[in-house]
This record gives sequence, structure tokens and C-alpha cells, in this order.
Amino acid sequence: MPHHGNEEEHNSSASHEPVIRDNRKVDPVTGQARHPEGEQPAEAPVSPVGEPVDSDGDALAQAEEILNGIEVPAEESVAQGAGQAEAAELKNDLLRLQAEYVNYRKRVERDRAVAGEMAVIGVLNSLLPVLDDVDAARQHGDLTDGPFAAIATKLENALKTYGLVRIDETGVEFDPTIHEALIQQPGEDIEVDTVSQVLRSGYRSGDRVLRAAQVIVAVPA
Repeated sequence: MPHHGNEEEHNSSASHEPVIRDNRKVDPVTGQARHPEGEQPAEAPVSPVGEPVDSDGDALAQAEEILNGIEVPAEESVAQGAGQAEAAELKNDLLRLQAEYVNYRKRVERDRAVAGEMAVIGVLNSLLPVLDDVDAARQHGDLTDGPFAAIATKLENALKTYGLVRIDETGVEFDPTIHEALIQQPGEDIEVDTVSQVLRSGYRSGDRVLRAAQVIVAVPA
């Protein structure tokens, strides 16, 4: 058959046949994934213990498995020990602060009680001259009966509720902590100094002496 044109071009086009390439990513025979030329297949993830990790499994379970397989280095163990020592030190600091707070609270409560007691004592001391006038009026017979006698009795009873105690006993041994001796007289049939008469009553509140009683003391002859 006659032909026209270049002889070599005609022969080249006649000798080459169309090429069909299989670009499927999965080999239909082996079932394995295909990779482009020059690209290395990705390695399966491996846990620190050397076991492959299933990419289709639960991510949390995989992470837990990996963490359980990790061994704690020696320096991390030392760090944990240091953390425990620091926690113990902080606990001791908290206990010391708690003890200091308890002591502070007790001291505040004690100071508050003392302040309240001093306030009461201040009021009682200011009323002692009034009680002296009541005693003088009673000795002169001005408070035997009537409204003023009732008022004086109420006042004395009210002050007793605040711990006010009168010091006016006779026939008792002389005590310099609660008695003030103004006169000494020889006495008969006595062996120790004894209060024979009270010239002015004394008062105390609890263990605190507000005012000593002025007395006449009988001494052994």
C-alpha cells in the first residue's frame, strides 16, 4: 500500500501501541495498599513497649495502654519523692499555723474576759461611796422602812449578781490582805489578832479585793 510522508515517522507510529496504566490504590489481587513510586509506606505506630498500636481501636484505651507501659525514669522518681517531702512540709506549716491561730483565739478570748471583768470592777468601784452612804443611813435608822429602804436593798442585791461581796465580819482572824487595822486593843482570851469591830466595810469581787475593810483589831494581852 503506498504511503505518503516521512518513512521513519510512519514506522514509529505503527510500532507503538497505547499504554494502559492501573492507578488503583488497592491491589485487586493481594488486597494491599499501593504507594506511588518513591514514597515509602507509612509505618504503623508503635507503643513505647514495642507493640504496634491499632489505629482502628479506641484512642483513650490506646493512650492508657501506652502510659501503663511507660517506665518512670529514676530522675522522675526522685522528683516525686521531693514532691512528697514538699507536701509534708506544707502540712507541717498548716498545722503550725493552726496551732498559732488557736493560741491567738484563746488569747483574744482571755483578753476579752479580762476587759469585761475590769469594766465591771470599774463600775463597782464607782458605786462604793454610794454603798457607804447607804450603810451610814441604815446605822442612823433612816432606812428602816419606806421606799428608800427598798431601793437600797434592790441596789445591793443587784450588785451581788455582779460578784460584789461585802467584807464586814467580826470575830474572825485578822487578815492583812482584806483588813486594814486602824486601832489595836488588848483582848481577853484570844490567842491571835482578831477583828473586834468593823469601822468601814470592805468589798471584793471574786478573788480581787476592791477595798479592804477598816477594822479595830484585838491583840493578845
